[in-house]
Amino acid sequence: MTTPASLVDRHVGFVHALREAGLPVSPAEGLDAAQALMVIDLAERETLREAYAATLVKRPAHRPGFDMLFDLWFPAVAGDGTATAVPEEAELPELRERLAELLMGDPADPAFREFARAMVGRFGQVQAAPGRQSWFSFPVLRALSPETLVARMLAAMLDERGGLPEKVARRHLSRTIEAFTEAVASDVRRRIAEESGVEKIARSAVRPPIDQVDFLRATKDELARLRREVYPLARRLATRLSIRQKRGRRGRLDFRRTVRASLSTGGVPLTTHLRPPRPHRPELVVLCDASDSVSTFSHFTLLLTFALREQFTKVRAFAFVDTVDEITGLFAPGADVLDAIGRLTDEADIVRFGRTDYGHVFERFAERFPDAVGPRTSLLILGDARSNYQAPALGTLKRLAGRARHAYWLNPEPRAQWDTGDSLATSYGSVVPMHECRNVAQLAAFVETLA
Repeated sequence: MTTPASLVDRHVGFVHALREAGLPVSPAEGLDAAQALMVIDLAERETLREAYAATLVKRPAHRPGFDMLFDLWFPAVAGDGTATAVPEEAELPELRERLAELLMGDPADPAFREFARAMVGRFGQVQAAPGRQSWFSFPVLRALSPETLVARMLAAMLDERGGLPEKVARRHLSRTIEAFTEAVASDVRRRIAEESGVEKIARSAVRPPIDQVDFLRATKDELARLRREVYPLARRLATRLSIRQKRGRRGRLDFRRTVRASLSTGGVPLTTHLRPPRPHRPELVVLCDASDSVSTFSHFTLLLTFALREQFTKVRAFAFVDTVDEITGLFAPGADVLDAIGRLTDEADIVRFGRTDYGHVFERFAERFPDAVGPRTSLLILGDARSNYQAPALGTLKRLAGRARHAYWLNPEPRAQWDTGDSLATSYGSVVPMHECRNVAQLAAFVETLA
């Protein structure tokens, strides 16, 4: 039984680990979680998990990281191995046969995770370096190879192959194989945490929430998830913007209607009438660095910009590397935005020598598109401000920003890297306010400010 002192320490450590992993947990929410622990049965691990989740997790995207950290800080009690019904001397074919039985059943069965723990203990420890061993998932999955058991399991589950029953069976097996893979990975993390410390494995094993993943460091899977974040983000922002516009609608005094209404009160204007406000939706011009170093960032920002088109009277987009070209036509209504971004580098005239040159870009933009920026325009520049030691053309940028209603610069690099190497962040930031924008959360906060 955990002593009260150690439970408090574990609670504080768990909440701190969640914050370090990027989950927004306030001190008040940490206290709410502590209060919840006083009214549940602490011996029921899944009840404990859900009590923490109910008080600390705000978004579905945060749940995977939360579950991983919960399993590290509150690991399940390892059984004695009897639930697997597999003797220690069992050969690999017998183990695979037992795995097939479990995969056809319910992954919530305690025997399922107990078998995963036993297999990690048998196959998961390998030599990581001379004189040092560690735990890994790969050798376990390579030895048991659950994917190669699918045909055998389908034959056992179905009287006749094909049709809807086979689709349902395959879907079930896909879920149970995924559950077994995660059970193996979870036990590997538990064993490493026991040997190296929970804090160390937590920092290396848990990825930040998807809205806090750096655009420039995202993995292939994270890129796909980030793309799926764009349109829900655009809908949320559009809703907030429309609410703000409705709340803020106060026109100028309608003197004639106010005087007419005062006749019924002896000429005393008890009620004032306002003119309906003129709708104002700004124009948006986007200058987007399309070079390889920031391509991921610019793609997602363009996706969001065109998802928010209805919030602006007009949206024009321009891409550049060392020269600039308009790409608005690629994003015509009904066009596939991802396809348009894929066509960008092939069809747009944006490369002379292939090295980013912001100064030449600003001069060419002012020369080729003199009417693009006007008094109703919000000018948005997207890029890392790294100009390969070329002339910055600050005067041209100042003239462009001076003609615009607003001008903003989003930089995907961490602020600590600004002004290093060939970065002209401070110089350009003195002309156009520059904002750090490394992830979806920062991008969302900026777009709210922009509107």
